Amino acid sequence: MHKLALCIFIVVSLTALTACQKSAIVPSTGNTPAVEADWSTDYRYGTFNTDGYTVSNNVWYAGTPGPQTLWVNSFSNWGVRSDQVGGGVKSYPNVGKYIGKSIESLKTLTSSFNITVPKTGCFDVAYDIWGSNNYEIMLWVNVVGAAKPVAWNYDWSDGGPAVHSLVAGGHTWNVYRGSLFGHPVVSFFRTSNTSAGTVNIKAILRWLKKEGWIDNTTVGNLQFGTEISTTAPGGSNFNTNSYSVTVE
Repeated sequence: MHKLALCIFIVVSLTALTACQKSAIVPSTGNTPAVEADWSTDYRYGTFNTDGYTVSNNVWYAGTPGPQTLWVNSFSNWGVRSDQVGGGVKSYPNVGKYIGKSIESLKTLTSSFNITVPKTGCFDVAYDIWGSNNYEIMLWVNVVGAAKPVAWNYDWSDGGPAVHSLVAGGHTWNVYRGSLFGHPVVSFFRTSNTSAGTVNIKAILRWLKKEGWIDNTTVGNLQFGTEISTTAPGGSNFNTNSYSVTVE
């Protein structure tokens, strides 16, 4: 009886130890450290669904993009190892959540983030908010390199932003207007980079409605991620350390 109990204890202990170990490893490359995670994929359209969120690799570039590995521990702790060259956006790895409420019916819509991104390459970390009537609203919080928003006027030589130094949603932005594939795009470009913060998205949407730029649109998919154009040779890590959305 004692031997049987001892065997059972050993088996249970080994099973518990195995369950605690990470099952996916993104190996190191050059100066980029390895990452251990619960799940990973190299598939360019790979997704992971958890707790009402979808984490997507989203390597959508129509040409021949470089490799990108998505790793996930949870919707609030995930990232990619990406190795990209050349101009143009190759991917938008992101975490998305469907909201399904109109601007006027929202009591609260805020989001908090904490990220670690490289200091070289060309990319932007941004929210991408989709509304009914095909509205697209982007909130750029961290930009490295020559990444620019969709805009009819961008440089000061051609008129600059539509609104300069707007304080809204807890941050200061330059606001650009444009269109892409026939749908309107409004881009809020934070005046300085940040790696962590909370954004009052409802306040930004209400400002847009007050200005007449959008109607009482129904907020659809709310995404947060990184538009990656180029990385350091050998690849770079783009990590989301924590993330949350509060909606009522």
